[in-house]
Amino acid sequence: MTDLTLSEAKAKFIQAWGALGSNWGISRTMAQIHALLLVSVEPLSAEDIMQTLGISRGNVNMTLRELIDWGLVHRELKPGERKEFFVAEKNIFEAAKLIARERRRRELEPLLKVIDEMKHVRPEESEDYQNFSQVVRDLEKFAKNVDHAIEKVVKADENWFFGFFAKLFK
Repeated sequence: MTDLTLSEAKAKFIQAWGALGSNWGISRTMAQIHALLLVSVEPLSAEDIMQTLGISRGNVNMTLRELIDWGLVHRELKPGERKEFFVAEKNIFEAAKLIARERRRRELEPLLKVIDEMKHVRPEESEDYQNFSQVVRDLEKFAKNVDHAIEKVVKADENWFFGFFAKLFK
């Protein structure tokens, strides 16, 4: 295998992060912008991002707002500059916690709300009802266990987290 230049390695990383992001349920563009900001030493403007990734201003602006909402990207002002610049959370553990917290809010909390509603089905003496009730109870147990695990990760410090996973894989 031949050695890559730094710019080739960064481009590969941005493409790979984009592909992973789409597998995780976020847009490829969101993941690519996040990756670009992760590997950038200096904060980047929306124009820098547009030029580097070849995407539209509207797409960049909309995606940056979403990344800011997730807590993964922050605005930064430079003295003497009128434009905004953006920087990603560089601590990968902190970024993972922010992602876990946001995925919990967007996906797990609505699921738990629906499960709670499904527990209020009028009881029947039928096999269909018994099956449905069991599925709802099992799903609720699973979702609450996932919620509890996410809560522990979000509240954990880095040493505890990696120590916990090291014990799991021994």
